[in-house]
Amino acid sequence: MLVLGDSLSSAHRIAVDQGWVALLERRLQQRDAGHAPTVINAAISGETTSGGIARLPALLAQHTPRWVVLELGANDALRGLPLTAIQANLQRLVRDIRAQNAQVLLVGIEIPINYGPQYRDGLRKVYRDVAAEFNVPLVPFLLEGVAEDESKLQDDGLHPRAEAEPRVLDNVWLQLAPLLKLSP
Repeated sequence: MLVLGDSLSSAHRIAVDQGWVALLERRLQQRDAGHAPTVINAAISGETTSGGIARLPALLAQHTPRWVVLELGANDALRGLPLTAIQANLQRLVRDIRAQNAQVLLVGIEIPINYGPQYRDGLRKVYRDVAAEFNVPLVPFLLEGVAEDESKLQDDGLHPRAEAEPRVLDNVWLQLAPLLKLSP
């Protein structure tokens, strides 16, 4: 399993083993020791959808994943990239992943309210539309139940504290477990 993401998946400013991706690997091992997939965390802080497009071919060739958790778009949105460009890049990423016979879990993100309701609603729609177009499962908001509570966020107001990472994993798990044919 490959996780292609940004700082929200790379355990930004916390110990790597406390991030949701490491917690995911441990949960999979506990549920199915000996048969659980290896989890490759290819998330990079600051990554964008175009950066993901550039890195994806080598990652797919090196790891040949059966599943890819695609968590990108937040940095594009924070930079104000047009929503059409974010959508086109996510579509390309999903197409390229599926062309390698891997299943995709698309992970959505929301941005701060100061970007305005039109852009925020538009970004939500981008994730929903891409998921519907390719019939892939969607985590609508990675930080559901975390972003709303500043005590669960680091001082930057964007990244979860280590104590909140289990909730982030639970958000992903709800859609990932059925994809892996496991009970949530």
